[in-house]
Amino acid sequence: MTTPRSTSLRLGTRGSQLALAQARWVKAALEGAQSGLLVELVVIKTSGDRIQDRSLSEVGGKGLFIKEIEEALLRREVDVAVHSMKDLPSELAPGLEIAAVPEREDPGDVLIAPGRDSIAALARGARVGTSSLRRMALLRAERPDLEVVPLRGNVDTRLRRLDEGVVDAIVLAAAGLRRLGLSPAAAVPLDVRRFVPAIGQGALAIEARAGEHRELFLRLDHAPTHAAVAAERAFMRGVHGSCTTPLAAYARTGDAGIEMNAVIASPDGARAVRGSTAGETAAAEHLGEGLARELMARGGAEILRALGAIP
Repeated sequence: MTTPRSTSLRLGTRGSQLALAQARWVKAALEGAQSGLLVELVVIKTSGDRIQDRSLSEVGGKGLFIKEIEEALLRREVDVAVHSMKDLPSELAPGLEIAAVPEREDPGDVLIAPGRDSIAALARGARVGTSSLRRMALLRAERPDLEVVPLRGNVDTRLRRLDEGVVDAIVLAAAGLRRLGLSPAAAVPLDVRRFVPAIGQGALAIEARAGEHRELFLRLDHAPTHAAVAAERAFMRGVHGSCTTPLAAYARTGDAGIEMNAVIASPDGARAVRGSTAGETAAAEHLGEGLARELMARGGAEILRALGAIP
C-alpha cells in the first residue's frame, strides 16, 4: 500500500538534545526528498525520559524510549518517528515497520579519561561511568579491577560528571558526540572488534505505519546500512536478546559482502562468548541467525539462562 503524496508530515521524537538533533536531520532530509513537503516535529515524552533514578535494566530496558512514540503512531497522532536504532526492541508493535535506515554514523564507542589513552591505561580501581549493561560487561571483561558505576543522563550531564570528578572515565557512543557537534579532546576510539558496539549503534530507524509513505521514506534508506542492521537485529532475535541482556553485534558491509562480530557476556564480565562470521550481503539476516546459534551453543545460552533471559 502506498498513500497519496502528502504536503505535510508529523515527525515524532523524544525531546532530548540528541534526539532533536537526529529529528532535525530527518526533517531536513525528508523535505529535501520531496519538494513542497513540510515536516512538523512533535516531541513525545517517553517512560525512559521520565525515569532517571534507576538503571534502564531495572525498569524495562531501552524499549521504554519508544513505547509512547509507537502508541502515537498507531493513534495516528504522528505520521513517522525517528529513533536511535539501538533503542529498538527486537519486535516492533504490530502494524508498524522500519521504513528506512539512513547511512550509519560512526558505530563505535569512545573512552573519555583525561590523561589516559586506553582502557588498559586506566588506574587500578578507577571509577568508570556508563548506563549500558553491554559496556559494563565489556569493561569488566577487560579490567576486572575497575569500579564500573551506573551513570545516566544526557551527554552533557555525563561529561559534567567526569569534569566534577564523580567518575574517572566515561564511555560514550561516538555517533552521539558527532551528531551533537562535540569532540572532547580526551576521547579515544575503542576497537569495534574487541569492544563490540550495541546492536544498531550509530544508525537511525525511521519507523512508520506499515506501507504508508513508503516511496518517500525509501529515499532516505541506505541499503548497506540497512543490511548490516538487519544482520545485527537477526542476531538479537536469535539469542532472544533484549536491552536488559549484555550482548553486542556489529556488522559491516563491503565489496566482499558482510563481516560480523558478536559477543554474549555475563554482567560481571567473567564470561564472554565471542564469534564472527562473513558472507553475502543478500544473506544478512541468515548470517545473523547463524552466528546467534553458534554463540548460544558455545555457552551463550548458559549465560542468558543464568540471567533468566531465556527458560
